[in-house]
Amino acid sequence: MPSHSQEIDSRSRDKVPVLATGRPRLLLVDGHSYAYRAFYAIRSLNSPSGRPTNAIYGFIRMLTKIQEIVRPTHLLVMWDGGNAAERMTLLPQYKQQRKEMPSDMEQQLDQIVTWLKASNFGSYIQDGCEADDCIAAMTKRASAAGYEVVVASSDKDFMQLVSDHVWLHIPTDKEQPLWGREHVRAKSSVEPEQIVDWLALIGDTVDNIPGVPGVGPKTASDLLKQFGSIDGIYRRIEEIRSERLRASLQTSAEIVRRNQELVRLNDKVECGPPVEELAVREGDFDALRHLYEGWGFRTLLHELQQARLKKTDFFNQNA
Repeated sequence: MPSHSQEIDSRSRDKVPVLATGRPRLLLVDGHSYAYRAFYAIRSLNSPSGRPTNAIYGFIRMLTKIQEIVRPTHLLVMWDGGNAAERMTLLPQYKQQRKEMPSDMEQQLDQIVTWLKASNFGSYIQDGCEADDCIAAMTKRASAAGYEVVVASSDKDFMQLVSDHVWLHIPTDKEQPLWGREHVRAKSSVEPEQIVDWLALIGDTVDNIPGVPGVGPKTASDLLKQFGSIDGIYRRIEEIRSERLRASLQTSAEIVRRNQELVRLNDKVECGPPVEELAVREGDFDALRHLYEGWGFRTLLHELQQARLKKTDFFNQNA
């Protein structure tokens, strides 16, 4: 069984924003993103019956750690329901370079959802809707309802959602558990409100979106600092001194406008359960015990039993 420390560095805790008085915090987890990370982090783990369990175990450990860092009052894991038809119309090769999901991982996804249900965590998927768009819509809805929101994903598209009450949890950043405005600015040199234009200029190889030839992250951020937006760039394009850069931008004008539509998250989609139904609750002890026994997760089973004993002792002492 892989070793795991339940302790979170106190320095990381100090960097987590304090909850505003009376303001609940919603954690939105990019399910497929974390399932992939879990699958590749632990390459070999099987149940007593021989079925692969590496993604399941890794996912449980990762989500537990995120909870300890973020301390959400509400939680929802969102899954991809397929590529958005609008983006496929704009760019038929959108995400087409991605490899098929490994079969050993695919067969574990339903079991991860079963664990989420036993843990009383929200899990949601909508056919034909990308998780990114659902997360954006849930973020908008929760923010309007007075929630703080943390989006857990390594997808840079989510930087466009960051605001005074919306943060990102980036699993690859061990020093800073939550990204706010200043961290988006440090990463991209632009504001969260400019991320769509920044990505439209540089493209996104992960999603197979080509950018403007000769325009990398620094050039894009310099352009946006000078002109404010893509509209500003094209309105004042004659002010660009480099003939090569000016010509590249002029030639790529239609691509840039298309890219804006591709990378802008659609927060108007109708998806997700009511936020108030996502409150973090105690899991079903018997259901979790049955799952851990079947998967052969002895360490998790021991931790589950110990947590129940501590809770029983607490109530007995205060009876």
